[in-house]
Amino acid sequence: MKYLVLIFGNTDNTWTGSADDVAAIRSLTALKHALAASGELVSSEGLNFPSSGKVVRIRDGVRVITDGPYGEAKEQVAGYFMIDTSDERAEEIAGQVAAIIGDRVELRGTLLSAP
Repeated sequence: MKYLVLIFGNTDNTWTGSADDVAAIRSLTALKHALAASGELVSSEGLNFPSSGKVVRIRDGVRVITDGPYGEAKEQVAGYFMIDTSDERAEEIAGQVAAIIGDRVELRGTLLSAP
């Protein structure tokens, strides 16, 4: 089954360039390579926010695009891992990501495809 591991960041201090930040990025990159080698990685990216984000809505049949941030919160999605693995393994990988970033992550399973 496919899972999305969502990584969150605070817009006030997401990337400071500190030694801890650099170490976390290196660890996440190593995990990304390990998951790719095992065949479990579907995709993974870090995301720019909030300045590069846009909100797209349809209002009265017209597309309206505004600059981000996406929500009314300081915390935004900072990156993700899309993985294809078992339930137990997905929880293990999410735990590894949480340990690397020093915070919680959200693990979401994808919907089953229609036959």
